[in-house]
Amino acid sequence: MSRKRFWPFAAATAIVVAMLSMRRRTSLTLRTSRTQRNTDLFKLGANVGATYASTAARKLFASAERRIELDHDREMRTAAAVSDRLGQMKGALMKLGQMASYVDQALPAPIREALAQLQSNAPPMSAELAAQVIEQDLGAPPEQIFAQWDPTPIAAASIGQVHRAVVIDPDTGEERAVAVKVQYPGVGDAVESDLRNADLLGMLLQQGFGGLNADEMVAEIKERLIEELDYRREARNQQLFADFYRGHPFIHVPDVLTAFSGRHVITSDLVVGHTWNEMLQWPQERKDQVGEILFRFVFRSLYGTRAFNGDPHPGNYVFHDDGTVTFLDFGLVKHFDNAEMVTFVSMVKAAAYEFDMPAFRRVVEGAGMLRAGCPSSDTEVGEYFSQFYESVSDDKSVTWSAEYASRIVRHTFDRTSPIAQYATVPKAFVFIQRINLGLYALLGELQATGNYRRIAEELWPFVAGPPSTPLAEAEQDWLHAVHQRTVSFE
Repeated sequence: MSRKRFWPFAAATAIVVAMLSMRRRTSLTLRTSRTQRNTDLFKLGANVGATYASTAARKLFASAERRIELDHDREMRTAAAVSDRLGQMKGALMKLGQMASYVDQALPAPIREALAQLQSNAPPMSAELAAQVIEQDLGAPPEQIFAQWDPTPIAAASIGQVHRAVVIDPDTGEERAVAVKVQYPGVGDAVESDLRNADLLGMLLQQGFGGLNADEMVAEIKERLIEELDYRREARNQQLFADFYRGHPFIHVPDVLTAFSGRHVITSDLVVGHTWNEMLQWPQERKDQVGEILFRFVFRSLYGTRAFNGDPHPGNYVFHDDGTVTFLDFGLVKHFDNAEMVTFVSMVKAAAYEFDMPAFRRVVEGAGMLRAGCPSSDTEVGEYFSQFYESVSDDKSVTWSAEYASRIVRHTFDRTSPIAQYATVPKAFVFIQRINLGLYALLGELQATGNYRRIAEELWPFVAGPPSTPLAEAEQDWLHAVHQRTVSFE
């Protein structure tokens, strides 16, 4: 890779590495090695008495693995400690670093190793501090709110941690096993601080891409990150997806219990299953199915709900032995209006279905993705953008690879092309790029194989092709039941 081509992405990742280094120098309490930061796995089953085995809810509660063990030397006991410990870990550069660590295999090993720290769990807050957040949001301590409460978190989310509990369902009066996500107090201050780095990122990218409108990109990043802090918004997003996929044969989104949720607390159905790393040990045929499910979820959601879940992190999926995949974490969701959807659909139709490059150029210029006056021909413009559609352009079986995902990333940040000096990313498309790059990376790690052209034709609203795989056949009844929810964008 040439130095010029790699510069924008490498410079951005270098800033993340520098931030990590600064934290090492300024905070003696922050552990930085992967071994120290990785969490031990252990099961609670032996610690749950026979008294709790009488109901399905408590059995599910007991089967959920704790993925964090409280280390009293590490736990954060006050809001000030949260803000200090997390520092600049949240925000635009953290998310860039997270993506880089699992997207671009071409990054130098020391940079990848440093960035991999950003995928690790954050230090958990103490049980007392988590209880304070719940009491402030829900009006009583967790022992009074929940029929059963585990003070030790089972996982750490990006801006909070997850506890398991049992509630009495207000609608049925029955016990229900739940996951309770509790936001770190003071994390908003950490994110607000890091948003200043988003401006730095914008200046960096604008230096590398003469045509880039960095203001729009940075504004979109800021808006989405601020929204992510409001768990009430995340609860609404999650319930939107849960309602849309209700009854689906292989896609599952847990329901939210609004009576037990607030601005800093989300309570939803508890889900247990296999992690991403555990799933990677499955036979290739099953991993092919996982890849197809991830692809279908992303684009069925886009065309069916006008919404994109913009956080394609491996930790946001739970895999089940029956082939079902549960999707978690809906804090970073982008909603599109009809005009934006018409633009997106028109672009895909011209580039990947009709192969009409003059029409495609008109669409991307009209959308603001390419400034008028670019001297390149329509064919050259089409070729520049066509790599994003390569996997769905031809009616044939393809195998996704890490190399392809990395090539797409490098192409995105390639400033040697004259087109790059005229190309930009409008506000509406910032997180579409993020989910595309992240999805391609995950499919590459799976080495998923399938005829993705035919799968795409099923999902494209201007084609609505026939089912092409066993999974497609399995979802036909569900599709017919929700047909009235699907919107036309032509």
